[in-house]
Order: sequence, then C-alpha cells, then structure tokens
Amino acid sequence: MKGKGLWIGLGAVILLVIAFVSSYNKIVKLDEDVNGKWAQVEAAYQRRADLIPNIVSTVKGYADFEQSTLTAVIEARSKATSIQVDPSNLSPEAIANFQQAQDGLSGALSRLLVTVERYPDLKANQNFLELQAELTNTENKINFERNNFNDSVKNYNAKIRVIPGNFVAMIGGFEKRGYFEAAEGSEKAPEVSF
Repeated sequence: MKGKGLWIGLGAVILLVIAFVSSYNKIVKLDEDVNGKWAQVEAAYQRRADLIPNIVSTVKGYADFEQSTLTAVIEARSKATSIQVDPSNLSPEAIANFQQAQDGLSGALSRLLVTVERYPDLKANQNFLELQAELTNTENKINFERNNFNDSVKNYNAKIRVIPGNFVAMIGGFEKRGYFEAAEGSEKAPEVSF
C-alpha cells in the first residue's frame, strides 16, 4: 500500500510540473507576441517619421510658406524619434511618454496640413498629394498596429492574472503590460476654421 501512495504522490507532482511548464511556456509565447506587436507599432511610427522629411522638403519649395510651422514639425519629429521604449518595460508610464511625443508630432503635422489649405498650388502638387496619401495610409497602419498591440497585451495580461498563470507569472517574474490609451481630450472633435 505504501508503494501505491508513493506512485500517486509522484504522479501528482509530475502533473503539477507539467501544468507549470505548460503555463510558463504559454506566458512566454504571449510575452513574445507583445514584444513583436510593439515592434510593429514602432515600425509604423518610424515609417511616419521617415515620410516627414519628404513632406517638409516638398512644402519648403513654396517660399512664402510659414517657416515656424515647418520648424515645429521638424522639432516634433526629432522629439518623437528620440523616445525609445524597451519592450521588456512596456509599463503604462513608458507607453504614455512614447505616445505623448507621438501626439506632439501628430499635432504639428495637423497644423501643417491645415496651413497647406492656404496654398492652392501646393495642394495641387502631385508629389505633395502622393505624400499626403502615404501619410494617411501610414496613420491608418499606426492605428491598426496599436489595436493589434492592445489585443496582444490583453491576452498576455489575462493569462498572468488567472489561475494557474498568476502563480507562474509571480514565480517567473512576469509583470502586467501597459496599453495604448487615447490621448486626453481626444474624445472631442477638433475645431477647424478656414
């Protein structure tokens, strides 16, 4: 009888180890998915940053264009590209800092595009129209990648909060990841006046 109890105990331990390893591996895969989705977000933002010199160059061709608007875009791009977030530290604060810099660039680009309305020749310029279309496509890609990232974070955070994942996460040192959140005040439509 003693031998049978030993085998049952050993079997239970083996099952627990298998459950732990399985849960740990699932969390690692979800963690890597979050890291991969973050890389896609950064790539989409980098594409936007790469388009900006071409837009600025095209707009500069119109001599009477407001230099302060172009300078604001260039400075916002510089700030946005200088903020780097380590994928292993995707805390809400780190993402908020990254997003704040990106929002500054979005605002500067918006002001640039509103200012362009006063320049019919520029609005009709084929290069500018193509760059504007690329920028619009890139903004859509950024939104798509942010949504994918948030879905990935949701799956990861859920896994590390449910049993047995929460025990495995605690032992493995896995921590909750932050989401992209809407910028404060974005619930209000911007006012545009011509």
